Amino acid sequence: MSITVQGKYAVRIPLDYYRILGLPLAASEDQLRQAYSDRVVQLPRREYSAAAISARKQLIEEAYLVLSDPRKRMTYDQLYLAHAYAPDSTVATISRESSHRDHDAQSLSIEIAQDELVGALLILQELGEYELVLQLGRPYLVNKNRAVTIRTGHNLASEEVLKAVELPDIILTVALSCLELGREQWQQGHYENAAVSLETGEELLLRERLFPSIQAEIASDLYKLRPYRILELLALPLEKTNERRKGLGLLQSILEDRGGIDGTGNDESGLNIDDFLRFIQQLRNHLTVAEQHKLFEGQSKRPSAVATYLAVYALIARGFAQGQPALIRQAKQMLMRLGKRQDVHLEQSLCALLLGQTEEATRVLEMSQEYEALAFIREKSQDSPDLLPGLCLYGEQWLQQEVFPHFRDLAKQQVSLKDYFADQQVQAYLEALPTDAQTKDEWTVINHQSFRQPLSNTPEQWLQPEYSYAPDPGLLETPISNPSISGGSEQPDIVEPKDRGNKQLSNVSSQPPKRRQRPQHQVSRHSSGNHQRHPRRRRTIDAKTRLLRIVLILCVSVLILWLLITLSFNWLKQLFSPGPSLQGPQLIVELNQPPVTIPDNNSKRQLLGGPLTETAAEEVIQTWLSTKAVALGPKHKTSGLEQILTGAALSQWQSIAREDQVSNRYRKYSHALKVETINKSESNPNHALVEATVKEATKIYENGQIQNSTDESLRVRYDLIRKESVWRIQNMSVVSKSV
Repeated sequence: MSITVQGKYAVRIPLDYYRILGLPLAASEDQLRQAYSDRVVQLPRREYSAAAISARKQLIEEAYLVLSDPRKRMTYDQLYLAHAYAPDSTVATISRESSHRDHDAQSLSIEIAQDELVGALLILQELGEYELVLQLGRPYLVNKNRAVTIRTGHNLASEEVLKAVELPDIILTVALSCLELGREQWQQGHYENAAVSLETGEELLLRERLFPSIQAEIASDLYKLRPYRILELLALPLEKTNERRKGLGLLQSILEDRGGIDGTGNDESGLNIDDFLRFIQQLRNHLTVAEQHKLFEGQSKRPSAVATYLAVYALIARGFAQGQPALIRQAKQMLMRLGKRQDVHLEQSLCALLLGQTEEATRVLEMSQEYEALAFIREKSQDSPDLLPGLCLYGEQWLQQEVFPHFRDLAKQQVSLKDYFADQQVQAYLEALPTDAQTKDEWTVINHQSFRQPLSNTPEQWLQPEYSYAPDPGLLETPISNPSISGGSEQPDIVEPKDRGNKQLSNVSSQPPKRRQRPQHQVSRHSSGNHQRHPRRRRTIDAKTRLLRIVLILCVSVLILWLLITLSFNWLKQLFSPGPSLQGPQLIVELNQPPVTIPDNNSKRQLLGGPLTETAAEEVIQTWLSTKAVALGPKHKTSGLEQILTGAALSQWQSIAREDQVSNRYRKYSHALKVETINKSESNPNHALVEATVKEATKIYENGQIQNSTDESLRVRYDLIRKESVWRIQNMSVVSKSV
């Protein structure tokens, strides 16, 4: 971009009249008239000022005037074609006095007055030239309070202050370009680039404290984009440590917002619990065994059955691959906690096997209800006095096919029980473990347990192939209504396990799993034991019931007798000693109503809900300032925001409070307030605009240390609306500011 001086400041913009009207070079007169009519009628977003809309209309009208005049259009077309076919040899210049603008040979462009800049940027933004808008608009945002260098042709002129432009409109256009560019990059599958574009627009609006509704729109897209970014960052090569660390940080923030893997909190991503479990399932294939160990072990402490089950797999995989049986023993202990509700005997048996506790492994295996696995193990152990041969073979295949494929650094590693037990470090640890006889009581808690029917979202139903997750518009809501925005085609499918499928960590089917039948020999043994003890228990219960009935009858009889004696005594007293009688009208006193009106704390709410007087307006704004101080203060109590804000203002300040809390940042305020004007709507008594002068002193703390302080006098316009008989602020903007 170059800035030239020709009587007044001017800017060269890479636009031409055909693009302004959205027409091809061969457009007819009818097409020209129709395009002009459409462009004039299609107004930009309501946030733009009248000056910006006027500047846009002025450029559209000028393009129409040139192209609708046959003589001027012929001259313009010659310049247009000269640029298109001979850009290196032709330089076309037309003076502004002839209703044309200069065109140079290097780029088809027009020269505009500076007060038309915002209109040109707005047109470029409508044409989808988002990066060009950023390139042209940023210098004005950077230099808005400084002098800029003015150039005339190739000669440097003196430095002068740039003529004032509609900065809020330029800021709005740049922010909207960031928003649309981010959505475009999202659609193309460049998720991290999309996040950078969206964050740029958000930071600009937050810094300038403008257009909270646009801020909320960008923030919403960023929340929905987080799962895509996580998959993209964690799928990068392991050497990209900073990028992958960023992806893990984003994952932690989502988990905090949701309250864990199977939590019910709202992370604003649009994913329900089942969708999020599918997302975690796909995500596992991008994480190393160490990363999954750290992540899921931490999440299991919430507590979370899903995270506990995933942590077990990570511990077993890491313990086996790295020759650390201590990790397998830790997994075994975690399985004992899960075993109180779920049938995880097979996993417990495999852990015991890897710890060299063979008797325990076979004993626990017999209690498993995984009939297919048991059939395989028995088939492979036919010529053996125990089940160890089949269990060893099954365990090796289980590790190779169902465990290792879910860890990116183990997916291609070969499993060998022989090599594992031959490791000297493993042998030393196993020799120091308690013997089978010493650990026998360890399983007492679950040896004779009758497992209930598994509920939905339980650990053993979570790792089936059908629950693999790939982001698509059906699972991850797209940021805009355009249904083509999705990320499904960009993400690799997960490696699907075979056979058992690792047991599931979430049952997302519409029907609960069928209850497994207890083996017949167990049913008969337990039934016979219960039958022998039944008559004695029934006799004991009958005796206790009779005793309880007698006690209750005696208590009721004593109570009735006491009431009769009391009533009789009071009646005889009133009969022989009547009290004095009152003359005249009596004061009516009710238990649920005070005899006189007592002011209460609701008087403030009545003021907020009554007519918007100056006192009421001041009370509304003062309530907002107090609520803001609490929401952004050390304790980040945001519940009060919903009582005073609504709409875009509520979304904006909730986002700011959430960001401060995540960044370990808080603020301390002191305010002085004066209401200047109140403009009430005659057509809508529930709407009003209030302008007030707010003197605001702010101290900003990060990690408990003061980082910055400001003392400003702000002229603020508050947009008030009465909802449910209470005045709330739905929008606010800074009119002027002084330090």
